[in-house]
Order: sequence, then C-alpha cells, then structure tokens
Amino acid sequence: MFGFINLHKPAGFTSHDCVAKLRKLLNTKKIGHGGTLDPAATGVLPIAVGKATRLLQFLPAPKAYRAKIRLGITTTTDDLEGEVIQSVEQVNLDRSQIVSSLNNFIGTIEQVPPIYSAIKKNGKKLYELARKGEEIEIESRTVTISKIELLNIYHDRFYELEVDINCSPGTYIRAIARDLGKHLGVGGTLANLIRTESCGMQLDNSITFEEIESQLQQKTFSLIEPSLLLTHLDSVTLTDEDSKFFCQGQLIDLGQATASSKEISLLDIDSYIIIYSATGTFLGISILIERNDVLKIKPKIVFVA
Repeated sequence: MFGFINLHKPAGFTSHDCVAKLRKLLNTKKIGHGGTLDPAATGVLPIAVGKATRLLQFLPAPKAYRAKIRLGITTTTDDLEGEVIQSVEQVNLDRSQIVSSLNNFIGTIEQVPPIYSAIKKNGKKLYELARKGEEIEIESRTVTISKIELLNIYHDRFYELEVDINCSPGTYIRAIARDLGKHLGVGGTLANLIRTESCGMQLDNSITFEEIESQLQQKTFSLIEPSLLLTHLDSVTLTDEDSKFFCQGQLIDLGQATASSKEISLLDIDSYIIIYSATGTFLGISILIERNDVLKIKPKIVFVA
C-alpha cells in the first residue's frame, strides 16, 4: 500500500490511537501521521501508508483551524481539559475590542507553548514535568499566523468566540486562546478545536473510521496518490534511460528532461522536484543541484527500482 488518507479524527482519540486503529483496519504496520492533534480536537489528521511515510516531510506546510475560545476563565492546560485557576463573573466586550486584539496575532510572532504540551525539555515532555509539579521555564518559539478571523460571538451560557485561523506548523491554538484572554484582561481558554486543513488536505474531503471500514468491506477503499498532494512542487519527466539511472541513485543531467510547470533554470538550487518516468510513474523526489555550471537532479527519495 502506498498513499495517503485524509482522516477525520474523532474526539477522544490521540493521533497515536488513530495510527494504531488504521494498522489493524489496513493490516499493515507502516503507517504514520502528519501532525499531532490533541485528543479533544477533531478534524484533518493526514495519514501516510506504506512508503508514503517518507513523503510526509514534503507535503504543504500551512495549517488551518476553526476554534472556539471561551473568555472569562483561565485553565492549567489552556483548554477545558485542565483545572480552572482564574475566572471572572461577567465578560463585557464589544466586537471592535475583540477584533483589534485578534489582529495583534497576525504575522510572525513569538509564542510560548502551553505547559501541558509534548514539547521536550531535557529529554522529558513538558506535560510529564508539569504533572510532577516541577517549575519549568518554557522557551518561546517563532510562528506565523497569516489569518485570524472572528466568525461569531456567543453569549449563551458562556462568552465564546468562534474564529478561523491559518498558521504555520508548530502553532498552538491553545496558546492563542490563552494570550487573547490575557490581552483582553478577562482570561481565555480553548473550548473546541477543529483542524480544517493540513498537509494539503481539506476537512470537506476527510473520511471517518466508519467510512473507511465500510469501503474496505465493499472493496471500494483507495488511498490518495502522492502526486495529488505534491502539486506545490515542480516536476520533471525523465526518459526511460534516465529513469533507470535515477532509480539507481545516479545524478541526472537535466538537459533532456521535461519540466512540467516552469523552466527548471528559474528554480532555486536545492529545490525539491518530483520525478516521473516517461509513462507517468511516480519515481520519487530529487534535489536540484549545480555541478560545473550544469543543472542536475540528485535523487533524494526513490520508490521504483
């Protein structure tokens, strides 16, 4: 098996749980995921099957979420899974105040991850240290948020915001909820999270465990072809002879290759390029290099020998 699954992760499952369940369903051990989701979160969890696990690093990086942020409380975990450590009786904010605060997060910012996270410090995960009651100094990390849009404000039992967020890998939405509440002076925590995009996969096209089981029974299940998720990379088609050399790990002179979208000479050195055979077979990923003023492709990952 070779390809990807756009899994709609259910609540209550860790990303590791999802991988374990799919190993049983597909009867194969070589399965990996393209980005951890907290157990309470739902939505897109990219799954690689077989040798496609080697391609996870090349998939599109941007991620998107729909989050519900509850204002007026602060928790130990920056979501509703933790204990409430501070709360206010009433939240009185108008839309303009909220939008103004949200706009402060747009761009490249420094973010302090939640103390209850899987980030490692001195070989230990932060949440393991936090559970032991150890005092931890958490280093900030640089993340980029390209969009944060306020969709709705709810005033029912709680004061909650629904927002859409587009961001770089490594961004903690829980940290945004915490920091937004702090900026507004009332505290905040993440109430609900749905990942709507990851690794080029969209929520609208995601598939549940139940749907996978049904398709397997009906023998209609199929994996997403790698080429469909790598359209952000340029590609090159090789002759039969050069395809053979590529699969043997040899450097290939690009003089006779056919570029799919733009002149290879316009690409930056060290760019990743998809390689196809003359018959359209996906052969792997290469790196563009220059040797003696000649552009060549150097095999990075090869799938067909």
